[in-house]
Amino acid sequence: MSRIHIERPAKRANITVHTARPGIVIGKKGEDIEKLRTSVAAMLRMPLHDVRINIAEIRKPELDATLVAEGIAQQLERRVQFRRAMRRAVTNTMRIGAEGIKVRVSGRLNGAEIARSEWYREGRVPLHTFRADIDYGTAEAHTTYGVIGVKVWVFRGEVFDSTEAAQETADAPRPPQPAPPQQQ
Repeated sequence: MSRIHIERPAKRANITVHTARPGIVIGKKGEDIEKLRTSVAAMLRMPLHDVRINIAEIRKPELDATLVAEGIAQQLERRVQFRRAMRRAVTNTMRIGAEGIKVRVSGRLNGAEIARSEWYREGRVPLHTFRADIDYGTAEAHTTYGVIGVKVWVFRGEVFDSTEAAQETADAPRPPQPAPPQQQ
C-alpha cells in the first residue's frame, strides 16, 4: 500500500486505499475487503453501511516513492547488498519514465560497527523548485544488526498549471489603445 485517504462527510467514512496490487487487498470474491470494512466500522463505532472502502490501483508502482522505498527495505531484510538494491530501484524507476530519483539508506550497512548513510542519484531532483512534482517516501528495514532507514525522492517532471498561466497573461499590463475618432 502506498497511502490511505480518509474522508469523513456527515457521519460517514469514505476510505480510499492506493495500492499496486488491488487483488491482494480485495481477496477472493471480496472477502478481505469485507473483513476490513467490518473492522474499520467497529474502530470508528459506526454502522457498517456508513463505511465505504475504495481500492485505487497504482498503474506504475516504480514511480511511487513509498513503494520504491518499501521494495528496497524488503530486499535489505532478505540480505541483498544495499548498493545492489539501490541501483536496481534507480534503474527501474528511470526506465519507467521518471526524470530523476535519489535514494538514501542509513544505518549499520552490511552489519558495520559504525552506522553511516549512503545515497545514489540519477537524473535531476530539484528539491528547491516549487513547480517540481517530487514524490517522497520512507521505509525501515529491520535487520539482525538493527534498523536501516530508506528515503526515496522521485522527480516526475515539472507541473505547469494552465489556469495560472492564463491568470498571469490577464494580469499583465496592456499597451495603451489609440482613442477612437470623435465625431463632430
